[in-house]
Amino acid sequence: MTVVAIICGVMLVTAAILALIRAERGPSMLDRTVALDVFVTTLVGGIVLESALSGRLDTLPILIVLSLVGFVGSVTIARFAAVEPEGEGRVRTLEEIAQEEAARAEADAEHPILDEPRDLIEPKDPKGSEHTTTIGSIPQAAKAVQDITGPKEER
Repeated sequence: MTVVAIICGVMLVTAAILALIRAERGPSMLDRTVALDVFVTTLVGGIVLESALSGRLDTLPILIVLSLVGFVGSVTIARFAAVEPEGEGRVRTLEEIAQEEAARAEADAEHPILDEPRDLIEPKDPKGSEHTTTIGSIPQAAKAVQDITGPKEER
């Protein structure tokens, strides 16, 4: 009986250590939840093993409470967990990060962000010379548009 208890104890300790490693590494919240649920289960198994070896029955309420806490905790986290998009829950490699940064830099080069808000008000001519006319009010803008497009009757 002692050999079986030692083998069971070693297996439970190994499972608990592996579950804690998995809980630490993740990568997602649900992976951590499952790992902690496995840890609680191995803890319950360890208490059952100790209870079986010593012949004690007073640990039964502890087992019931620990099992309920593990179950309710796992169900609660699974119920309220936000769904992560595919690929969000894992740790990216350095190559993936470099590719994303290169794609972001390329997109920024294609669509540069304006350096100054003034560029929105006084746009620059593509050839490099600035426009000389600025429109100060809405009636002036309407007149400028009408001068360019012609009177409403001709359109």
